[in-house]
Amino acid sequence: MSPNPTEVLIAGGGVAGLETLLALSDLAGDRVHVSLLAPEPDFVYRPLGTAEPFSLGHPARRPLSEIADELGAALIADGLAEALPATRQVRCTSGAVLSYDVLVLALGAVTEPLEHATTFAGDGAREAMGGVLADLEQGHSKSVAFVAPSAGWTLPLYELAILTAREVWSMGMDDVRFSLVTPEERPLGVFGECASTAVAELLAAERIDFIGSTAAEVEGGSVILGAGERLEPDRVIALPRLRGPAIKGLPADGEGFLPVDPHGRVEGLEDVYAAGDATDFHIKQGGLSAQQADAVAEMIAQRAGAPVEPQPFRPVLRGLLLTGDRDRYLLSASEAAGGYRGYSDEQPLWWPPTKMAGRYLAPYLYQRDAPPLPALGREAPHVAVDTEVALQRAARA
Repeated sequence: MSPNPTEVLIAGGGVAGLETLLALSDLAGDRVHVSLLAPEPDFVYRPLGTAEPFSLGHPARRPLSEIADELGAALIADGLAEALPATRQVRCTSGAVLSYDVLVLALGAVTEPLEHATTFAGDGAREAMGGVLADLEQGHSKSVAFVAPSAGWTLPLYELAILTAREVWSMGMDDVRFSLVTPEERPLGVFGECASTAVAELLAAERIDFIGSTAAEVEGGSVILGAGERLEPDRVIALPRLRGPAIKGLPADGEGFLPVDPHGRVEGLEDVYAAGDATDFHIKQGGLSAQQADAVAEMIAQRAGAPVEPQPFRPVLRGLLLTGDRDRYLLSASEAAGGYRGYSDEQPLWWPPTKMAGRYLAPYLYQRDAPPLPALGREAPHVAVDTEVALQRAARA
């Protein structure tokens, strides 16, 4: 350990928090001493939550104490209640006060269920989805609407719709109707025209009606589409609404999210950074959270004296769409990363080929067999496909 390491306090033990921890371990080494403040004992790999009701995977858990010990970090089992940036301190939910040189806020978003719908979120998601599947199997339900409350990260809803439809068709039930209602103009349009067309074909193959450009509301079991139109499904499955953590002492936008610049610096505060779903970036997704965390870690490593040239957050969106058969790898990048169109392939477009793609955390978990790969029905490839190569292929398509 350096004689005077920079004291870094990371609040949050999710993707953004652990990616920051791993990146600092690589970039800054003993120039920093990291404390991880987290109220939960485990890191939960949530992207496979949609696969669990269909026996295609499960959200694996890994004790934060093991990760912290391995990386030489101090784990503090507590939550963040208040920030005191003027004195470089935070107050924990227990009342304890901690000091820092640099604070990283990796708190995640707060999920809110939709009323009158089965909201797929949290630890009860598997049981809730299991109830819907049981109703369909027993013939109690003949129609299901899948509803996205916003156009941010909707890929899990597509997985639920496709996997549910395949389950129903495999039971020989041909009289069930499925709808997917979303504010997006095109299916997963954030991935570009090529990928969106591929996803639209998947929906059509499973006889799922796509209803786009619709900010639907759910009232008493009815899905209000606007202009007097409504659906009357037997069951409604929805993604949760998200809001920011709105921590006392920190700036926030109207929905409680932390305003940050491309390097993750929190607006108006010195040596305070944020990454992940708690920030005001409009897409809340694990891979993007990891990229934000990398940008933050580079800034902190440079501050601590490491020979690092910090790069801003330039989002490259990677998503693995589970279908129960031939899964789809989807990739797109912002104009700042080259201006290419999105790309879709049944073969992996990144390595390791996991649901959450990130520079440090994804390989770290993959090498420890946690979480396991979903059932892809084929051997995993032994070589990576470079992001830029994939994007160039898309540009020529």
